[in-house]
Amino acid sequence: MPPKKKLKLLRPWQDVAKEAQDYRDASISRVAPGLPEAFERIQFSEELPSNSTEVPGKALHPRDFKITQYLPEELIKLLTSRELSAVDVTTAFLRRARVAQKLTNCTTELLPERALNRAKYLDEYLVKHKRPIGPLHGLPISVKEMIGMKDLGLNAGYVAWWGKVATEDAHVLQILWNAGAVFHARTTQPQSMMHLETDNNLYGVTVNPYNRNTSAGGSSGGEGALIGMRGSCLGVGSSIRSPAANCGIYGFKPTAFRVPTDGWCSTMAGADPIPGVVGPLSTSLEGIKLFIKTIIASKPWLEEPALAPLPWNWPSYNTSKLKIAVMWHDKVVTPHPPVTRALQQVVSRLKTIPNIEIVDWKPYLHDEAWAIISSLYFADGGAETAATIAESGEPWRPLTEWIIKENPCVKKLTPQKLYYWQEEREAYRKEYAKVWNETATGRNEAGELEGMVDVILCPVGPGVAPAHNTAKYWGYTSQWNLLDYPAVVFPVSSVDRSKDAQTGDFSPLTDVDEENWKLYEPDAFHGLPISLQLIGRRFEDEKVLAILEYIKEKVDLPFIDFP
Repeated sequence: MPPKKKLKLLRPWQDVAKEAQDYRDASISRVAPGLPEAFERIQFSEELPSNSTEVPGKALHPRDFKITQYLPEELIKLLTSRELSAVDVTTAFLRRARVAQKLTNCTTELLPERALNRAKYLDEYLVKHKRPIGPLHGLPISVKEMIGMKDLGLNAGYVAWWGKVATEDAHVLQILWNAGAVFHARTTQPQSMMHLETDNNLYGVTVNPYNRNTSAGGSSGGEGALIGMRGSCLGVGSSIRSPAANCGIYGFKPTAFRVPTDGWCSTMAGADPIPGVVGPLSTSLEGIKLFIKTIIASKPWLEEPALAPLPWNWPSYNTSKLKIAVMWHDKVVTPHPPVTRALQQVVSRLKTIPNIEIVDWKPYLHDEAWAIISSLYFADGGAETAATIAESGEPWRPLTEWIIKENPCVKKLTPQKLYYWQEEREAYRKEYAKVWNETATGRNEAGELEGMVDVILCPVGPGVAPAHNTAKYWGYTSQWNLLDYPAVVFPVSSVDRSKDAQTGDFSPLTDVDEENWKLYEPDAFHGLPISLQLIGRRFEDEKVLAILEYIKEKVDLPFIDFP
């Protein structure tokens, strides 16, 4: 493990980065047995294929490959029935995580000793007690590095914080542990934690499993890449939707104050103007449900009083009348052709379901929403981030510089200015609620609104996974952060150069739209996953997941098989 005492950094930042990488590599080398020698010799460079998703099948033993292809809900059944042992499952995921790291640079460390000791204990417990320890018995779960694990490093992507150590497990991890989880891998995040890219000076850039020239997303890009490579089937992150979308997996942003955040690490931790959230990424929607249900069933608000005391409430929508609004664009940036095609495909199939009504969603001042949220993201004007970067002498990464130094909305706010922007936030939330209410078709005898939109179907971003250092439009995710609406991301299809050519009649909505449109190249993005998201109103988390489950079954999502 890294040094337990934070050291005064008087040496070059490059030396600290090398120490971090050596520590990570040593943890990976302890995963036994190793991988084929020819694979181990490959360097993280031009020697690797652009698309990494087919490599594990060639590098892994067939048994390990088969185990790691199972979805979390399938693994739970196999583990609790003792058809598979927790030791075998953990070993398989450690090996596949080793492959994923070689191909995508997605981990900060693997945890072979901890994970296998835990797995052995769980196997013995099952034999002795004839029952699993909890609903996650033996399931390997990966964790974004900024979520604290006792006695392990907690650098949050900053060179200056290498050597900082967590004194206890984060609250969310304590719950997962008590439910039977096995933590086997820790994953990368960006400098400042405020990128739609995962890129820092300790470990470098995490790349997309489907195309290493594109972003794995951020800020949980390590989780996205690892799970996209099936080196994990369920992971814990924050800033979840971009990596889930880029890497073709499921991701869920809950309403703030439903999932514990106590024990995470970042600059400006504790700032409430735009509260951060912790949530799951998974290879399946059922994995997302399993995570959220397990967390909420533990009544985490009893230990973390800031959390809303809302029990798990799974609704049924199999026979209800559903009203789904489609947001084709946000009136600021036009989605690239693949995203629009995916929306059209899903909507076309939804229209064939008798109990589903489709309406168009009219975006309400989404450009104003960005001005509000980007003013509140860094209420100190980025001072703490700048000081932490300066402490080690590490350089600013391009997207850190863009979001703080090049963003005209980032200013140090006086108390009066902070109050002003928080009032603007609340006013905007109220106005957006009014827009949502106005979609209702009427009121019943009790005066209650009827025929209101249940969820919004919309893009996750202005395109699929973008080229590195170009993810500069946040509006399709930050919008819902400002409103604190729950959102679930799901894979739909993949880019097809023959179907997704640029249209010649494009007319930009804004200057930002024009710049974003130039980023799209059908050949460069061919084969990348296309994902969409469903949005619900605040604290309607279970409803959003239930509706996705329903329409996923009805329209047979995704439309293609992902590796």
